[in-house]
Amino acid sequence: MALHLGETAPDFTAETTEGPIRFHDWIGDGWAVLFSHPRNYTPVCTTELGYMASIKHEFDRRNVKIVGLSVDPVANHDGWSRDIAEVTGHAPNYPIIGDADFAVSKLYGMLPAATSGDPLVRTPADNQTVRNVFVIGPDKKVKLILVYPMTTGRNFDEVLRVIDSLQLTANHKVSTPVNWQDGDDVIIAGSVTDDAARELFPDGWRSPKPYLRIVPQPR
Repeated sequence: MALHLGETAPDFTAETTEGPIRFHDWIGDGWAVLFSHPRNYTPVCTTELGYMASIKHEFDRRNVKIVGLSVDPVANHDGWSRDIAEVTGHAPNYPIIGDADFAVSKLYGMLPAATSGDPLVRTPADNQTVRNVFVIGPDKKVKLILVYPMTTGRNFDEVLRVIDSLQLTANHKVSTPVNWQDGDDVIIAGSVTDDAARELFPDGWRSPKPYLRIVPQPR
């Protein structure tokens, strides 16, 4: 079944390159990014895992844990990790799930429920739908789902940008406009009345249209 925004992210237990995890317990009271890969030794994913390792400190700074997933046994991740380090200069410094029984991929709607068999026989094209990014909040709800084709590398800087927006809007009654970056002006949430907005934003706001109230980003 498809997973939707606002739903509870399915919990699971899995073996990873850093030992077994129970997903919700592993997330704890912070945020998490789960990003998936159709097979080990796929070229686009090799560049992605290396880049993710190079910016892990940015996720750490935002209290966000990251975990990869590949439809291969955990033991097979070691050789791929060495390739990633050689190619990109950054070895994975986060856990990678071994989803050899497809359990997590099916639980998150990335593969059909009937999928079975030897994962080492399946080709990346067989698993091409396992190219997702899930952002999960401290409440264990799904906040963002991105699905990419195999031929297009993911933009993890964009994932960081969205997390900045999600964390800001979780704590303040605002929304972020098109192409927003941390520090830019924001929009007072539509659910906030003008009377309530005057209390929240005593310095006022710009309003090019009655429904569009623009204020500096709260800190």
